[in-house]
Amino acid sequence: MLPVMSFVRNFQQLSSSQRHAFVACFLGWTLDSLDFFLLIFCVKAIAADFHTLPSAVMGAVFLTQAFRPVGAVVFGMLADRYGRRPVLILNILSFSVIELACAFAPSLHVLLGLRALFGFAMGGEWGVGAALAFETLPKEGRGTFSGILQEGYALGSILASAAFALFFHAIGWRGLFVLGASPALLVLYVQARVEESPVWLAGAERRAVPHAGPVIPQHLREFLPTFLFLVVLMTAFMSFSHGTQDLYPTFLAVHMGLSPQTVGLIGVLYGLGSIAGGIAFGALSERWGRKPAIIAAALLSIPVIPLYAYGHTAAALGAGAVLMQFMVQGAWGVVPAYLTELSPAPVRATAPGLAYQLGGLITSWNGVLQAKVAERWGNYPAVLAATVVIVALALAGLAALGHEAKGRDLTA
Repeated sequence: MLPVMSFVRNFQQLSSSQRHAFVACFLGWTLDSLDFFLLIFCVKAIAADFHTLPSAVMGAVFLTQAFRPVGAVVFGMLADRYGRRPVLILNILSFSVIELACAFAPSLHVLLGLRALFGFAMGGEWGVGAALAFETLPKEGRGTFSGILQEGYALGSILASAAFALFFHAIGWRGLFVLGASPALLVLYVQARVEESPVWLAGAERRAVPHAGPVIPQHLREFLPTFLFLVVLMTAFMSFSHGTQDLYPTFLAVHMGLSPQTVGLIGVLYGLGSIAGGIAFGALSERWGRKPAIIAAALLSIPVIPLYAYGHTAAALGAGAVLMQFMVQGAWGVVPAYLTELSPAPVRATAPGLAYQLGGLITSWNGVLQAKVAERWGNYPAVLAATVVIVALALAGLAALGHEAKGRDLTA
């Protein structure tokens, strides 16, 4: 309750423009996540429709993750050049239209191509939204806001879970993708209520001054080692989240034989656990620092493995999934603030998002690899358990090597 009360108190102290910017960025990431997770929950149905194996459909997840860095670069550079707000609008429209097109894919190959395009659009939203949010918000309570913002991803998972449980039998996977085009309506809110980042506006005059050529400033050259470290760190983060989430609905449906309603309900529950974890550890990062909060959440996931992967009932598996995602998204709740604080202003819409999405690219085959190994061994629990141990230890070790930047002035 204390992290929630802290967020409410900080949110009430924001100006109207700050509130609208935060809400828009939170909803943008939420609805982007919704569109991503709709496919995750429909893997079994899509495989049956196209007469193939679930591992083949998981190739769509690989393509989405593989093209996200391209979107991060393109949309991030546009946002650094033309402003956060107009590019966020373009980004939301792009992934909404592509999601709608997925509903009419006539074959698996077409669907795979569309999910690659979806990855391009999805790749831009996080970096642009995080830059707009944290350049608008005050530095006080930044960790708490980070925890809430990142858990838009978990809320999107909850919405996808609920939609799958409630509507799948009535409208099928294609109807769910039509429903997934609804984020386009968010553009109206951004257009009417959200103002441009004050940090970006303050630098507009300096950016308008012509210069001799494409000289890389000294502070950006000095940032390169930190950027490369962030790519490695985000590789571990992506393995932590996707390694515990992407195969899990398939494990519940195929290995455990649970119904779509039960799988959807468990998805909603562990989504709620994710949000709680992100809020809790985001707030704790304001007290402990960003690094200790990440390390604690990563290591605390390991004792949850017996319930998460080896529970014998739906109730046990549900409890394990809730606790696992509490820890996984607890670590993730620190990420938006941490990456933003470590990135210099001229590339703040590009660098964090690119590091984030390159981590996704490097780990993009994880879901396919997990599915193939589980199909070959017939042992989903062992694959899930091994993944948690390896990536949790790797993430904790990498976080310990990083710099601490809590409370850094983003206007500098």
